[in-house]
Amino acid sequence: MSGAGVETGAGTLPIIPDTLAVAPKDARALSKVFFRELTVLEEGTHEYQYARNTLIEMNMSLVRYAAGRFRHRADEMEDIVQVGTIGLIKAIDRFELSREVEFTTFAVPYIVGEIKRFFRDTSWAVHVPRRLQEARVELAKATEELSTRLGRTPTVKELAELMSLTEEEVTEARLASNGYNSSSLDAALSGDDEDGDASLTDFIGSEDPAMELVEDFHSLAPLIADLDDRDRHIIHLRFVEELTQAEIGERLGFSQMHVSRLLARTMKRLRAGLLETD
Repeated sequence: MSGAGVETGAGTLPIIPDTLAVAPKDARALSKVFFRELTVLEEGTHEYQYARNTLIEMNMSLVRYAAGRFRHRADEMEDIVQVGTIGLIKAIDRFELSREVEFTTFAVPYIVGEIKRFFRDTSWAVHVPRRLQEARVELAKATEELSTRLGRTPTVKELAELMSLTEEEVTEARLASNGYNSSSLDAALSGDDEDGDASLTDFIGSEDPAMELVEDFHSLAPLIADLDDRDRHIIHLRFVEELTQAEIGERLGFSQMHVSRLLARTMKRLRAGLLETD
């Protein structure tokens, strides 16, 4: 690590020559330093961008760790790492030291969540050989071209001639297309029900993992009710509307630093109240 640093006004951040080579243990310690500076830096400044970018690069090991769970999808690993990085960035933008939880614990669910969302949106519903996946793309192009040219849906024979395939291979590729993009659970169901917005999700029962949080929310409600209007409003803006501290400050006419102090004080008060009710 170089002895030079970046002056932030509130301190000096170290310059790390090779952020991607920082060991996970060192990254945890350094991340706390950089997160602490982010709370007092103005978004959009060079210093803020340096601190944020360094946090992303130092914690890429978390993305690689999460992506390792999907090593069986080696052909998609580049995409997996990219979407995992999006999850890491979301975690960095939403993390606060006042949570008193390790950033690694906070970030991994965001990273894995983005990866799973990627699979949900792009994966084949059933396993299909790669040659048929590729044939499906060519089939779609050929079908569109012939439909435009002929003014009707092309026959299997016509498609086979254009694609230089046998009719059996075209039929196989058509069947393989049925394995792509299963229906979304959120898709609206067609029918004559009174509720035209019904979706598959409405008819599938499952265990709700958030049920274990009900007791905490029940305990938290009266504590939030005891806050003054300003503090309740700030909590709403931060955790319901998910605004950044800078956005909250702009809306309320406060500095980002003042919003950070108010949030830290409120979170400390709520945490203390929860511990007393345990």
